[in-house]
Amino acid sequence: MPWTPLASFEIKKLQILDEHGNLDEALEPRLSAEQLLRLYRVMSLAREGDQRMLKLQRQGRVGTFGPTTGQEAPPAATALAMTERDWFVGAFRELSGMLMRGVPLASHYIFHNGWEEGNVFEAPRTLPISIIVGAQTLHAVGLAYAAKLRGERDTAAVTFFGDGATSEGDFHEALNFAGVWQAPVVFVCQNNQWAISIPRRRQTRAETLAQKAIAHGVPAVQVDGNDPLAVYSAAKEALDRAHGGGGPTLIEAVTYRLMMHTTSDDPTRYREEAEVAEWWKRDPLVRFRKYLERKGLWDDQRQAALEEEIRREVEEAVRALEAAKGFPLDAPFEHVLGTRHEAIERQRAEFLAGRGEADHG
Repeated sequence: MPWTPLASFEIKKLQILDEHGNLDEALEPRLSAEQLLRLYRVMSLAREGDQRMLKLQRQGRVGTFGPTTGQEAPPAATALAMTERDWFVGAFRELSGMLMRGVPLASHYIFHNGWEEGNVFEAPRTLPISIIVGAQTLHAVGLAYAAKLRGERDTAAVTFFGDGATSEGDFHEALNFAGVWQAPVVFVCQNNQWAISIPRRRQTRAETLAQKAIAHGVPAVQVDGNDPLAVYSAAKEALDRAHGGGGPTLIEAVTYRLMMHTTSDDPTRYREEAEVAEWWKRDPLVRFRKYLERKGLWDDQRQAALEEEIRREVEEAVRALEAAKGFPLDAPFEHVLGTRHEAIERQRAEFLAGRGEADHG
């Protein structure tokens, strides 16, 4: 039976800096030395801050968290491409991006100590950590659509999520609404190959995760997620399109979770050490340092100075964690409504009375 072709699609992949530090000069983005060094510093701080936090967790000084080691490039490089008018809507593995947006490392530690106070920071238009898998994609579309309705042509929302989130209904609903409304949203999928213990190959038969956007009328690309230059270039192009009224984009950043899913997880039970070792060879920090050295922007002396500077900054964050004091116990009642309400105040009084009885019981 003859069939008439209706449409055809393709997914393109971008890599500018390979794992050996080799550069495709024709594709190199125009970034100043200051921007390049800032990007390297933020990724380095995220790596050291992550490793220090792992020690704190093993000592029982913070709670369970999801390490970001190996995935520093996608959030940081994307955040570098953003403006203060854009919304940063992350999940729970975007430490480098939050640092780039101005969130203090201490806030990250305080939040993972079980205190919501860690979500109170002055970073512009940067949402708190979202734990529910995929839910933040809908929040981003809502923010972007609101900006569009208000005529804020210089505003977009950027949302981050893992490969596991692409199996969630929220992800597809968000893409569908973004496509229909032509909302200025950039979806960044951090495809780290593992959704807890489920490998990428057992989640979907799709050749790429990027192609899932095509069904919703959303353009998509795949990038080497361990290549900060490729991530920046793809994010900058997507943000320029969003700011110009061109609607949403999905970026699949192919990277790898070098550590455990969370600190309650043992990855040796479900993946081979040889696989992890191969991905360590693609470490985004190592390749980016080689790139900076070849540009004459970095050397061993500067590396040693940076490591000492970051060590001090991490220790300051630990001290801030240990000195932190929580909000008053009834603080949650302050944020239910914009103004005080009789029913809420009654519940506050009952809560405080109950706490008093418990303290004396």
